[in-house]
Amino acid sequence: MGHSNVWNSHPKSYGPGSRTCRVCGNPHGLIRKYGLMCCRQCFRSNAKEIGFIKVRCFNDFPITLDLLKPLLLCMLIIALHLCFFFFPFLQYR
Repeated sequence: MGHSNVWNSHPKSYGPGSRTCRVCGNPHGLIRKYGLMCCRQCFRSNAKEIGFIKVRCFNDFPITLDLLKPLLLCMLIIALHLCFFFFPFLQYR
């Protein structure tokens, strides 16, 4: 009996060598979170079918001046109203 026959004679039921992708059988790059048991390549190809949605970060959102103008105007109006509420002597008469 050779070394490989003795080494592989007992099936492994624990550790990283015991788990494989349920789609393709690949033991590498396995995603076990949420019980997926799917390799990363199969996950990428089946993510939409499973129901995963890619969410963009706020840092990737392009902020332009056109989007900021209404927000800045509202903040200025609120600041003036608060200023006149707390300091009524600053109002023009």
